[in-house]
Amino acid sequence: MFWAAAGAINAFLAVACGAFGAHALKRRLDGERLAVFETGARYQMYHSLALIAVSWLGATRGQAADTAGALFLAGIVFFSGSLYALALSGVRKLGAITPLGGLCFLLGWTDFAWIAMSAGL
Repeated sequence: MFWAAAGAINAFLAVACGAFGAHALKRRLDGERLAVFETGARYQMYHSLALIAVSWLGATRGQAADTAGALFLAGIVFFSGSLYALALSGVRKLGAITPLGGLCFLLGWTDFAWIAMSAGL
């Protein structure tokens, strides 16, 4: 149940960030920074849905899915969070955090696939 709630909350935030970017930031950020912000929102939405899938997988595989969920959630924080911060502040050093989030996403998907295959799904 935790992962479904985390997914729904993050999906809500992704939609809110996307709308904020499309409306409030459109005139304030240059095209490159706006694209960075939109990438953060897009990946947050993808991985919000992944968290909901983790909830489903957890219903069949129990706590085995928790690692994938934690990795997806960490990826959202590090990847999307750093892109939001970079776009809003213009501080390019924040981009150094982004690959850590990407690595969390990759590890989360690897774990998810492993659990799904071992469950025969």
